[in-house]
Amino acid sequence: MLALRRLTCHAPRLVLVRGNATLEAASTQASVPPPPPPVTVKTAPPAKEKETAPEEPASSEQADQPKGKQRQWPTRRPSISLERPREWCRPIAKGVEPAYDYALRYILRDAAFVKKELEELQAKVKAEEAKPEGERDAQALEEMREKVRVLVIQAEANLPDVRWKARNGMADMSKPIYRHLLEQKWREEGDLDLLMERIYQMNVVPDMLPELHPSFDLRIRYLEPPPKNNYLRTRVKRKLKQVEPGIFLMPEQTRRQPEIYTTLFHTDTRLYTLLMVDLDVPDMESQSFTTYLHWMQPNIPLSASTQSPTVSLDTHTRYVPPHPQRGTPYHRYVLLVLPQSSPTEPIDIPVFQESDRLGFNFRAFAAQYGFDGARGGGAHMWREQWDETVSHIYKFTLKKDEPRFGKMPKPDPYAELKQKKKYL
Repeated sequence: MLALRRLTCHAPRLVLVRGNATLEAASTQASVPPPPPPVTVKTAPPAKEKETAPEEPASSEQADQPKGKQRQWPTRRPSISLERPREWCRPIAKGVEPAYDYALRYILRDAAFVKKELEELQAKVKAEEAKPEGERDAQALEEMREKVRVLVIQAEANLPDVRWKARNGMADMSKPIYRHLLEQKWREEGDLDLLMERIYQMNVVPDMLPELHPSFDLRIRYLEPPPKNNYLRTRVKRKLKQVEPGIFLMPEQTRRQPEIYTTLFHTDTRLYTLLMVDLDVPDMESQSFTTYLHWMQPNIPLSASTQSPTVSLDTHTRYVPPHPQRGTPYHRYVLLVLPQSSPTEPIDIPVFQESDRLGFNFRAFAAQYGFDGARGGGAHMWREQWDETVSHIYKFTLKKDEPRFGKMPKPDPYAELKQKKKYL
């Protein structure tokens, strides 16, 4: 087996060495000037030709001199984003693949045909709207408006540059085509299916609310897991990582509130309320489990143009980090962003004190303020178990004694016998 060793920066450069030649052989060959070209009878050198000395290779003394810092070229292409956009370009040149050229021509010709039909239909809608109220055909006008909305999407749905921008995070959400493509991707390519699968598998429905139909994509980011090496725990700066619905997180990752990102599909600004609830807090009185409100923020304005909430999320009920109690099974944490009953009028919800968080009844709260999971919104959930970080949260954040739960100890039938001496 051959082993390759990397040469140091002071090693001579093997520019002229080819094949299996050694460094010594290369230096001796470089010191001997090349032989002059043979002159035959038929060909003679031109009379007026500038004398050019042969290019001599760099000597060993020059090669031994240290070079400056070499430029480090990136090993991979940077990711595509709004800060580093990369427009769509044709993958192969024109004429290389005739079938590809024909497909592009067909797509452009079809888009032009649909666009022409759209302009004609828009002219008919304007003419119908210009008529007086009594002469309008309301049903026909509504059908034409619906067809206009469909043709606006079909006119650009197959264009390569539009598909490229929608796939690489450069979509203009003010245009209907991009909202349609992103909603189609969210609903049909597995993201919504994975979320609903975890919500029903973990019995979030019906334990918390009777029905849930998300209408927009809600994503959260927490810190990535700490390294297993204790030496690196305090020396490595951890990044934020997107959380997959239903996975296990460590309490150390969730000590700070998450970053929230939304992808909505309506252009008008509507008000939403954010809630974060623990569904598995032990209740000693009923020998069962109850809920705990970790976070609440009402009156959050959201629309398709806002990728994340633009208002502060700490002005109402402050964020309390998850703290699953010792001795309990894993806890389910649910994050909901629900539409308010009035999309434009703010609601007045009193701030929940620390004593009101435990035993938070979401169903009674939803009935009082008009929240309904069947009317849309966003949802997310994950799970956590106890570790040593929970003790720090109880001591420094909650400032109270940490409870401990578990199974009742079994009575020892030999306890009385163990107290007597075995031997006299």
